Amino acid sequence: MSVRHQWDGVLFGPAGAHPLYGRSYRTEPLPRDQTPEDLQRYVSRTSWSHEIDLGRGVFTSPAVKSHEVLARDWKLFGFGDLTGKSLLDIGGIDGGYAFLAEQSGCTPVAVLDHYIWSLDSEEYSRIYDDSIKAGTTPPAPHESAAWNPDSLPTLWRFDTARQALNSRVRAIPLDFMDCNLAEVGTWDITLYLGVLYHMTDPLGALRRVAAITNEQCIIETEAMWIPGHPEALWRFFPAGELNNDATNWWVPNISALVGIATAAGFGRVEVLRGEPERSEDVSDTSPRHYRAFVRALKTS
Repeated sequence: MSVRHQWDGVLFGPAGAHPLYGRSYRTEPLPRDQTPEDLQRYVSRTSWSHEIDLGRGVFTSPAVKSHEVLARDWKLFGFGDLTGKSLLDIGGIDGGYAFLAEQSGCTPVAVLDHYIWSLDSEEYSRIYDDSIKAGTTPPAPHESAAWNPDSLPTLWRFDTARQALNSRVRAIPLDFMDCNLAEVGTWDITLYLGVLYHMTDPLGALRRVAAITNEQCIIETEAMWIPGHPEALWRFFPAGELNNDATNWWVPNISALVGIATAAGFGRVEVLRGEPERSEDVSDTSPRHYRAFVRALKTS
């Protein structure tokens, strides 16, 4: 893999990438003699996406996904023996799944992200709350004052966990939809968790994922089902109607999710978590939302 800079496990953009993320970012080293209490205070200064077990009783909390949820999802993936398999987590934020992959024998392992890393999460929370109080849709993060792709204000979370775990998982700060895939390389396993429904072009996004996946990809997305409509359907949210988030665009049902993965270049798709048990009230045809997981395999 050709890279422009590399230090402390962080890749700062492949040659020719546009734009170059994290030009002013520098890793903040953890003190070697830091006590568990000191580390817990340090990681708890902000909220995380993933609650990661850093050892010695320290967890990256508060977090959106608890370590129990991460472990449950990892079990759902059902990978089996991962020894020597390469894995790339696209949109992996704090690296919770990537660290589990490394601990399960994967090598090399990397997280490719730019969007959340470029966001000052605390500042955006204030912007979001103020917009909701004013009765308006919050701006998309990249259209807000909290956006700073030069300093990557949230990458420190991944870096802190990496150092605390003495991990070799790498960070690749690139826009997956804009970067040169030749620089990303190919990986045995890819993770595409919680990303698809944020894409304006979900088919184009999955074609790019398929292009760098050698064996399989685990895809998680917001999904929906409408009673009486098993055919492939998508819900479109043009103006932040889903959770007041202007980056939520397309939500598929399970037929559409399986179909788009095969159309993108995967040979076979296994549903790992599909539609929940249905209500007895068949007269209610309103869309119901849930989180779907599928395994997209390159071979049929």
